[in-house]
Amino acid sequence: MKTSRRQWIRSTSLGAGAVSLTGCQRIISQLTASFGQSVPEALEPPSSSAIDPDFHLLSRAAFGPWPGDLARLKAMGRAAWIEEQLHPEGISDSLCDLRARRFESLSFSPGDAYEFKKDVLRDELTRHTLLRAVYSKRQLFEVMVEFWTDHLNIDLEKGDCIYLKPSDDREVIRRHALGKFRDLIRASATSPAMLIYLDGASNKVRRHHEDVPNENYARELLELHTLGVDGGYTQQDVVEVARAFTGWSVLPPGFDERRGRARSDAAMRLGFVTHDNGFLFRADAHDAESKVVLGTKLAAGRGLEDGRDVLGLLARHPSTAHHIATKFARRFVADEPSPELVDTLAQAFTASGGDTRALIRCLVAQPEFWRQRGAKIKSPFELAASTIRATGVSVTRARGVLDWIERMGQPLYAAPAPTGFGDTAEAWVSAGALLSRMHFAVAFASGGIVGVTAPALDMPADLDRSDLLAHTLDQLLGGRATADLAEGLAADAADPGFAARITAADTSSFPADGEDDAAAPERRPPTASSLPPSVQIAAVVLGSPEFQRR
Repeated sequence: MKTSRRQWIRSTSLGAGAVSLTGCQRIISQLTASFGQSVPEALEPPSSSAIDPDFHLLSRAAFGPWPGDLARLKAMGRAAWIEEQLHPEGISDSLCDLRARRFESLSFSPGDAYEFKKDVLRDELTRHTLLRAVYSKRQLFEVMVEFWTDHLNIDLEKGDCIYLKPSDDREVIRRHALGKFRDLIRASATSPAMLIYLDGASNKVRRHHEDVPNENYARELLELHTLGVDGGYTQQDVVEVARAFTGWSVLPPGFDERRGRARSDAAMRLGFVTHDNGFLFRADAHDAESKVVLGTKLAAGRGLEDGRDVLGLLARHPSTAHHIATKFARRFVADEPSPELVDTLAQAFTASGGDTRALIRCLVAQPEFWRQRGAKIKSPFELAASTIRATGVSVTRARGVLDWIERMGQPLYAAPAPTGFGDTAEAWVSAGALLSRMHFAVAFASGGIVGVTAPALDMPADLDRSDLLAHTLDQLLGGRATADLAEGLAADAADPGFAARITAADTSSFPADGEDDAAAPERRPPTASSLPPSVQIAAVVLGSPEFQRR
């Protein structure tokens, strides 16, 4: 059902004071019994006219504005800002780079990464992802890193992916985030992490009755990475693509190409061909017979060229242009973008040879991009990153925030299916999910998250509650404060029970860094009397429907 802003504030702020996140059904049951209504299951979008276009740009092409970003954008102009962001190599990001140096495992080759414990690899990769999204000045680049990471999803928990994904992030996603799609998809196809995740490493020619080419990578390459589920391919195409990629494998666990050159040379004499970054082509496991993929014949007697030619064919295919354009429009514009917008983006993709920069330039030139302000629901990761950026706080221990992102439904690098995480409201909006988001806002604003200092919003010291509300809305929502929101929050600010309801939220059930739930000590937020009005108001603004949208 749809919900008004007042219904949202009442149900979530009261509910936050009554329960902790121990079960969505119990939460909903308690709220229904206590207040005669359910937690809202959908959020009514605000009027686009209420949202500053510059704020909109920073909400879509960045993880929200950092204090001062909006003023800088207005001073330099949108076109100049976009061009600056499209060339991240010209943006100094030295402070963020300096902070990232602590993540030692991220610079290691796939072979060397086996020296690290799994927990270290997982921790450093997820912390680095949050660090870059929040503090990097190359915001559009980081947004595209997130986009392509989800498009080429890899679950750390499968096989040895946890040892191989750091290299994939560095050599595939980040290297090609703003480049040509054909280069990205070629790099992904030879990524050891992808070959393990989609079983490509076990794909070999059928020489015996029990040998059957593994079709997993071929199917996902066609359905998810390139053509799309309605891209015009057949099951026979899946079989032929799988045959083309037989022999594409990975070097053995712990194998180091630098120290293992002698072994590598010996392997080559036996019909192996090694390639950079842990990829191994096994000619002895390749199906060298002729193949027909999407009507194109691949001659017999070839090897690695089969897979490479298939990747080139798919990168140039009109269905790939339409599929990528659709995902692009859904990510940056609306859950259901118009067919006209998708067609325009697909044409730009084709004309530019799949150039991501050209696609972005085309996107921001479309009126539909600017009309659909506030039309997208933030994912938990986007919500957490934009909350930190909006308040400008320093995060000294990212694990507390990452735990909250997982509690809100998005464990990083652990999407349950090859499709990755959803990019529509349906994936993120439910009664339990919305209540979790309000809990996060309360914990964040009150200093209840380990490693995060309560935000000290930039406001004059002598403001009453009404003026505090106005300043908070301006700083955190950047012009998205509808009359309904302002009126409702003004009533809350004047309500003597408002502070008690907000600050009664109990975070004692949440473990500290490195602890499980059973071992967690009791940790309670400050009492109502100890929280300043600015924090109380900030909690509700950060948990409001408007802040959930971008």
